[in-house]
Amino acid sequence: MQCRELTKWLEAKWPCARAESWDNVGLLAGRQDKEIGVVMVALDAVDAVVDEALRRGADMLLTHHPLIFSARKQINDSDFIGRRLLKLLGSDVCYYAMHTNFDVCSMADVAADRIGLMQRQVLDVTYEDGDIREGIGRFGKLPREASLEIWGKQVKEAFGLESVKIFGAREQKVSLAAICPGSGKSVIGKAVELGADVLITGDIDHHAGIDAMAMGLCIIDAGHYGLEQIFPIYMEERLKQAWSGLTVLRAEEKNPFCII
Repeated sequence: MQCRELTKWLEAKWPCARAESWDNVGLLAGRQDKEIGVVMVALDAVDAVVDEALRRGADMLLTHHPLIFSARKQINDSDFIGRRLLKLLGSDVCYYAMHTNFDVCSMADVAADRIGLMQRQVLDVTYEDGDIREGIGRFGKLPREASLEIWGKQVKEAFGLESVKIFGAREQKVSLAAICPGSGKSVIGKAVELGADVLITGDIDHHAGIDAMAMGLCIIDAGHYGLEQIFPIYMEERLKQAWSGLTVLRAEEKNPFCII
């Protein structure tokens, strides 16, 4: 199939219009008429992933985080973004990103499924059209009330993590939760408004964490990568289900940092 056929299917499932205004999603590089037989899915288009895509014969690299965020006046080998794009285009590999449109349409629900979040609703509504209300994160009821420490361990197990960071008293009971894969500092206020006991997210710094605690909100910081690593797993499954003739590869990624 041609690239345009695959992008049409992707955008029917995860419309680009659902993305935030500051975001950059869709086909960011490549030919619409390129024949696509092999797709590699990944979280980030880092050097190792780009090299792996070329080595394994991918026709398209599909990532969650866009390689290109802001406008660029030049594409050359003087910076890492230009070098990666030149590698992809030089090998006629299309590059597609689905970021906040995927967050809005799928990411939070996929993450919420991992912890069994019930009676869920949108945490932060970013798109409305008639009866359709979609947005970032989900809020709901945990399967059982338990201590913050126990739910920290549950999150760690559900996402296969080595560690999580917790703001709040370990023994504090939690039953209502908000979950926001990625960077969740901006939804702390929304979680407090809805009455969440705990926010499960990533990228929470010192000040955001202690401020959340002052507002009565506990935090389980499972890391940006920690929660969003579900993207390539999910997309691999969906693509294989939808396109029997398509070879789908998942990049060999790992957490970009380690804790010693």
